[in-house]
Amino acid sequence: MRINSQIIFHLMGLLLLCNGFFMLSAAVVSGVYSDGVTLHISLAAIITMIVGVMAMFLTRGHKKEVKTREGYIIVTMGWIIMSVSGMLPYLFSGAIPSVTNAFFETMSGYTTTGASIVDNIEGLPEGILFWRSLTHWIGGMGIIVLAIAILPLLGIGGMQLFAAEAPGPTGDKLHPRITDTAKRLWLIYLGYTIAESILLKFAGMSYFDAINHSMATLSTGGFSTKNASLAYWNNQPLIQYIVILFMFLAGSNFVLSYFAFKGKIQRVLRDEEFRFYTGFIITFTLIAALVIYFQAHVPVSNYHPMVWGEGEGAFRHALFQVLTVVTTTGFVTADFTNWTPFLTIYFFGMMFLGGCAGSTAGGIKVMRHLLIIKNGVLEFKRTLHTNAVIPVRYNKKTVKEHIVYNIIAFFVLYMLLFIIGALVLGFLGLDFESAIGGAASSLGNVGPAFGTLHPLANFNSLPALGKWWCSFLMLSGRLELFTVLILLTPYFWKKV
Repeated sequence: MRINSQIIFHLMGLLLLCNGFFMLSAAVVSGVYSDGVTLHISLAAIITMIVGVMAMFLTRGHKKEVKTREGYIIVTMGWIIMSVSGMLPYLFSGAIPSVTNAFFETMSGYTTTGASIVDNIEGLPEGILFWRSLTHWIGGMGIIVLAIAILPLLGIGGMQLFAAEAPGPTGDKLHPRITDTAKRLWLIYLGYTIAESILLKFAGMSYFDAINHSMATLSTGGFSTKNASLAYWNNQPLIQYIVILFMFLAGSNFVLSYFAFKGKIQRVLRDEEFRFYTGFIITFTLIAALVIYFQAHVPVSNYHPMVWGEGEGAFRHALFQVLTVVTTTGFVTADFTNWTPFLTIYFFGMMFLGGCAGSTAGGIKVMRHLLIIKNGVLEFKRTLHTNAVIPVRYNKKTVKEHIVYNIIAFFVLYMLLFIIGALVLGFLGLDFESAIGGAASSLGNVGPAFGTLHPLANFNSLPALGKWWCSFLMLSGRLELFTVLILLTPYFWKKV
């Protein structure tokens, strides 16, 4: 079966057109603040849109059909093409003159990882800071999900794209038509972003900081406008509690948010994944808060250090850091690697948890852990009752065997890629702590790591090859491994 290359290039053109439009909004912000880079961002936008229009025009006679293979190629190549075009504002403005660094920053943005190579974030022009946050926001709900919302205008079905891109092992739909699902998800996403921006403004942030941090929160991205991230507001607890609330929402399934808005609260509370997600956060927070209160004696940062021993402060910083790691947001209020050795290992383990399926969070996802644990427990029963058929159940429904096998395969592949990722970084000269931290952070789209890549540092110290390797890990993690890795198998390219 031949791959329909024309539809692939046509949709690449559509994505570039969308990306150019978003760049223009960053140019407008740049113009409002007169930061000196308006023309540079505008030029990047115009070039991106011209290339997009040309690609669409040259493939206007394409066959309007997206099959499974084309779907995987479009999603993976879409992220790469968007990252290549998305680094133009950095290069043209001189904010990040290196191609390697610009690509890393852009890929980190679109994959909502939040790992940065910028040493002085507060020295960047406002237009560039806004574009940086905007890459998070675009990538958070998914570039392809955005495109799906307008695919009917092109007469193209979007199910294959949604299945290849949507985060998590489930494909929950709010509406029989996939385009309506995409639109509803984006409306919830937009609504949350606006609500958080308003609340942060009233809590004491400037409009600019509020909007940027809202885009980074809802996308679980983590790019901040301050060098100290959210530690800059350590003396303003209300700001941090607002971010905590929206990190929690961003890490939960957006389908459940839709049901909550429709008044179906019981459906939300009965959801197993949501209950375990909430339970994990409460439990992890209480343990971390107790350790911080009784054992940690290191200041949070050089900005507004916390007075150790305060119950509220210990609870707030524990809750914030647990949520930012579990939801893979990547904001920091402290360098948690300086608290205690126990908490360093504790937060490292959380990097492999992830948020809920159907959220903007990265990581393995709570649902996968839940089903792996359930299947593991049932293996004891199957060992004793060899002839019995004992299925795994989730939300009181039987989970098909092929889904359980897929989740186990994903987990094995994830851990294998993590080990290979750490080995490569170690080979490139990173110490043990930095290598395993950098691999776990990049693959899980977390952001802050350990060692030389600790939460108050950045990834600029990585060698050039290490930045390209971490970019690959970020892309693989964001697209749930299979979508990217399947393109590297000979079987995928064989003619059927």
